[in-house]
Amino acid sequence: MGEYRRPRGLREALSILSDGPWRPIAGGTDIFPARAHAMAWGAPTPENLLDITGIEELRGVSRGADGNWRIGAATRWAALRETVLPPGFDALRTAARQVGGRQIQARATLGGNLCNASPAADGVPPLLVLDAEAEIASREGSRRLKLGDFILGNRRTALMAGELLVALHIPAHAAESPSVFLKLGARAHLVISIVMVAANAAGRVAVGSCSEVARLWGAEGGLSPIDDVRATADYRVAAAAELVFRARESLAA
Repeated sequence: MGEYRRPRGLREALSILSDGPWRPIAGGTDIFPARAHAMAWGAPTPENLLDITGIEELRGVSRGADGNWRIGAATRWAALRETVLPPGFDALRTAARQVGGRQIQARATLGGNLCNASPAADGVPPLLVLDAEAEIASREGSRRLKLGDFILGNRRTALMAGELLVALHIPAHAAESPSVFLKLGARAHLVISIVMVAANAAGRVAVGSCSEVARLWGAEGGLSPIDDVRATADYRVAAAAELVFRARESLAA
């Protein structure tokens, strides 16, 4: 089954990560179902699990002296849902209310949603609109990447061996621009989105579930949706255009 460790501090966690292959976990709402499915089909995954939920500095939302904002990677969706924040975070807080049910929201984390790197990750479009940067740490030091450079594709991120996503950083000006989040699915909640859109009053618009990675509307490369059991590619393109229109109308109102 592999080993399990639960460090109490970031330095300890980074030291463990540097010594071998470990899979960081927080809520485990993606990892544990996948492991159970693999075991049911006779393909167990004996990974070493590094539980980061005991590291306080990876949790919570704070504002620095420079006015910029920091969200710890292990901050749970329920905390984002309930925290009073400036209007630039409205899209992210709306997404937080639609990530699974309330039980999932109480366990799942923002960082886990990003590191899982699903094309339908609800956290990505709102954070793209917020011009977020990912803070990555290892025993050798830390670095920052724009979120668009952190998520590279379907289930792929820029994390290298020994590295951990520790926080998201939001510039002060982005936090003040009112924002909205619209999600289209077979029902309102407990569903993987067909299309989702986040937009703010400053004119930034991001579309998810229409490419391997959520993209800013109008960015180079455009949308590249697929046909699947939820919708056709053509439907997704049309739906994305409609949601972008509705988001802009909502902000204008």
